[in-house]
Amino acid sequence: MTTPCSTTTTPARFLLLGDSHAGCVGQAARAAELPFVGGPLGSGRDFLGPFFDADGTFRREEPQRLYREFLDTLDVSGLAAMSIPVVCTFGLSAHTVATRQNWDLYRDRHGTVPDTFLDSRLFTDLVRATVRGALAFYDHAVTLGLRVLAPLPPQRVPGTSDPDVFFAAQDVVVDELTARGVELIDLRSRVADATGLQRPAFCKVDDTIHGNLAFGRLVLSELLDRGL
Repeated sequence: MTTPCSTTTTPARFLLLGDSHAGCVGQAARAAELPFVGGPLGSGRDFLGPFFDADGTFRREEPQRLYREFLDTLDVSGLAAMSIPVVCTFGLSAHTVATRQNWDLYRDRHGTVPDTFLDSRLFTDLVRATVRGALAFYDHAVTLGLRVLAPLPPQRVPGTSDPDVFFAAQDVVVDELTARGVELIDLRSRVADATGLQRPAFCKVDDTIHGNLAFGRLVLSELLDRGL
């Protein structure tokens, strides 16, 4: 899902960048007639490893084309020239990080990834290495003095992903972003059930990973509460 979902009838309130999880946020903003620029640039796995260079360009053609289109709409040459916040979902596709086969080496004889490993420095380092491209982008944006807000993804774990790894990896990324000064939009207490998984009311129908418009509206409401 890489279709831009900008609205620019009046000056934009924020720039939305991310993977497909940014889609429902853009849809909610458009439905509310809240002016913004941006939308998804690709899938979650596209924005984990290195994808963005220090000169402000994306390495893949389609994300770069969309990114330049967004900047042109804002009439700026790059992030450094922006005066509005960035809302970003890069690196937050925890279900991709938690792909089961990636963690088979660390399972115990019961087939479980043990808590001792999930709490270890090694696990933290592996997750950081997996999302190093996203962390580099956040470092770049924050260093420019931009206000950056990152909505946590829907708490949905498809069958191809390990739930324990999903939640543990998400915690690692949250800690990394917090340490960088990124503002987290954390709706877990409002959208998840007792198991920690997303309640159906906030899940996209016939889909295993995305949030629906109701979820996007909650994210948008939180953004508005924070002054966007």
